[in-house]
Amino acid sequence: MRRQRHRGFSFIELMAALAIMAILLLIAVPSARVAVQRHKEVELRSALAEIRRAIDRYKLAAEQGRILVESGGTGYPPDLRTLVDGVEDAGSPSRTMIYFLRRVPPDPFNQRSYAAPEESWGLRSYDTPPDRPAAGEDVFDVYSTSTGIGLNGVAYRDW
Repeated sequence: MRRQRHRGFSFIELMAALAIMAILLLIAVPSARVAVQRHKEVELRSALAEIRRAIDRYKLAAEQGRILVESGGTGYPPDLRTLVDGVEDAGSPSRTMIYFLRRVPPDPFNQRSYAAPEESWGLRSYDTPPDRPAAGEDVFDVYSTSTGIGLNGVAYRDW
């Protein structure tokens, strides 16, 4: 009589394979979360730099006389939408428009859904202190409204 070999996995082999897969998942899930958070932090850093550069270009254009500023005005944009919509170039005879942003990037850590990305940022006016930013008649700086802490240990609103 010939013995027939049974093909397949034994119960112990199956349990060992499942245990190995569980250990790999325990290692992969936290790594994936950190990777997602790191990606959002890169987006936040990039968005802040882009908006701040646009605010600085607006201020420079105001100092050069290319943008009409009211008497006593700071020369900073009144809101983020102005950076996208543009302003008339006072130095141009044909009154062409000057644009500073194509679009306002959204805050990647803002949990609320807004109709417009410019509403997802916290705004700091020129006449408010850096430790207590508040919106005002102009936009001197922007910050994230997230209450989270970055991988570097610094709160996102302080970036």
